[in-house]
Formats: sequence, C-alpha cells, structure tokens
Amino acid sequence: MTLSPDLSELDLAAVEAAVRRAAADEIMPRFRQLAAEDIVEKNGPHDLVTVADRRAEEHLTAALTALLPGSRVVGEEAVHADAGVLDALRGDAPVWIVDPVDGTRQFVHGDPGFATLVALAHHGEVLASWTYAPALGLMAIARRGAGAELNGIPLRTGSPAADAVLDVATSHHDFTDDDQKRVLAALDTGGVAPRPCGSAGLEYLHIARGELDATAFSWENAWDHAAGLLLVHEAGGASGTVAGQPFRVEGGNALPFTAARDAETARRILGLLAAAN
Repeated sequence: MTLSPDLSELDLAAVEAAVRRAAADEIMPRFRQLAAEDIVEKNGPHDLVTVADRRAEEHLTAALTALLPGSRVVGEEAVHADAGVLDALRGDAPVWIVDPVDGTRQFVHGDPGFATLVALAHHGEVLASWTYAPALGLMAIARRGAGAELNGIPLRTGSPAADAVLDVATSHHDFTDDDQKRVLAALDTGGVAPRPCGSAGLEYLHIARGELDATAFSWENAWDHAAGLLLVHEAGGASGTVAGQPFRVEGGNALPFTAARDAETARRILGLLAAAN
C-alpha cells in the first residue's frame, strides 16, 4: 500500500513486529512485577510513569527510526523531558507518535487494560496506526484509506440503535479541572450514560468494535489520540471538536472533542458539549 510518495517503502508488518517486540521485551516482564522504585509521579499522584514506559519508548524510538530513516519520534516520555520534541509534529519529516504504555495507572495496579499506541503521521495527517493491548492479546491496525482490523478481522463501528442510550467514555475526573468537569457534566442528561475513561487507546478500540458509542475528551496529547482516531475513522466512525473542526494532532484544538460510532452520534455529543462550553 502506498502511504505517500516518501513512505511507500515502509514495511508495515515490520512495524507491527517492532511494537510486539517492545511490549514483549520491556512491558510484559514488568507487568505485576513492579517494585516501588520502578514507579514515579510526574505531575501528581494520578500521573505516573514506570520503568516500563521509559524502556519501551526507548526501544520503539530506536526500532521505528531504523525502519524509516529520517523519521522523528514524538513520545510521551520524551515530551515530558523536553517539550520542544513536539515541534516535530509541525515539521517536514515523517513522525512516529508513541505512547509506550497508555493506561499507566491500570498497568501499575495490575489491570490488563493498557495498550501501546503507535501512529505514523506526515504533515499533520495520520497515515497508519497500531493499538496493541499485550495483556489482552489484541492488535488493532488502521491504514488511511484501507480500513481497520483487529487481530486480522475487519472492524466496523456500526451505529447505535435509534432509541439507545448512548454509552460515552469521558475524561477521567482525576485529570480534569472544575471548568472541564462543568462542560462534561452536560452529558449527564437523558439518553446519554457517561462514565470515566480508562486507557484512551482502548476506548477508541471499543468504539471501533461497536462496544462504545462515543468519547468526550478534554485534553489533546497526540500520543493518546492519534492512533485511536485513525482506527475509529477507518472502521466507519467520526470525530470532531466543539468548534466543528477535525482534530489536529499538531495541537491547538478547541476542546473538548469527540470520537463516535457514526457522524450523527458525534453531532449529538458535540451539540451537548458546545452548549455548555
């Protein structure tokens, strides 16, 4: 498949293998085996990083740039160390967007609901993505214009039943300020059943599988959203911000934003959020 003229030689199967290898070598051996000194708070008691996050990101950075010479990596832990790393999202080189352990809190507590997220973007367009939940045995892959699949089986979001109560995963209250809580509270209304999200990457997979109707997120970190948004779109879903614009991985989005099983559900969620914004 040709992704773009300068990315056409990329071996997508090799990318999948690299993601699996990073998880096998750096993440799974530490799952339910972490010592206290392996866990560090970043910006508060709910924002954690572990040795697995750091080692997996280092592993992926080396492997992915070797597969695509001249590419850059924007990883969650690298950005935490140096915010200037984000500038690569606005540059000319292809960019790997990496969240080594999405759902670190779950990982720390021995919950299998975490994932490794990798997306490949070029000039702001996400071209391919890999969502890997190693403890659950799930590998979801999306390619722009070529669909999405889970463990080799095509994914389709479908649409909620006309009279169904919408199941919506929202930004977790531990990571929202009072104003964000106020806006998200607009979803606590008839016909909508909001709940706090777990791993963002796995919530997007739930939408792609038709198991969740929508999300409503109030933060825009590219590593949390790039892989999942492409996955949802290629499975037939839709997304948008409260300003009615597509989500931009480079940042500067009007927030909150949604991803949903279909365009009508996205419009409904955005209408409720915009009215409270």
